[in-house]
Amino acid sequence: MKEFLRKIKESIVNSRDDFSVPGEHDPGYVEIPPEGHAPASGAKVLIRPFVLEEFNDIKDVLDALREGYTISLVNIRPLKDRDLVELKRAINKLKKTCDAVEGDIAGFGDDWIAVSPGFAKIYREQAPPVEQQLNEM
Repeated sequence: MKEFLRKIKESIVNSRDDFSVPGEHDPGYVEIPPEGHAPASGAKVLIRPFVLEEFNDIKDVLDALREGYTISLVNIRPLKDRDLVELKRAINKLKKTCDAVEGDIAGFGDDWIAVSPGFAKIYREQAPPVEQQLNEM
């Protein structure tokens, strides 16, 4: 039994050495470098449609966003036709979660919202300057 516990202790002590940072004075802390926001090379990005018929349907979209590998296309038309207050609540919840995971959210058309995790950015068409719009009138 003593031999077994000694081997476990040695493996724990040796594993600490694998994570040590050169020049670090306190061996009690371990610094793990960030690996970035992009999915691992073996993981594939999923583009998934969702339909919001009621506020509770947003849970699946939020879970997919937090997971980090899903770009969500959300049809908001059923909730928009049913209850605008609930729609605003749902969109605010999506925006807050996007900010928390450093993702992106944008509407396209009247009935769709695209939501992406931190590794992706949603393209936004640049509007012409106001002066140019006025000159065209």
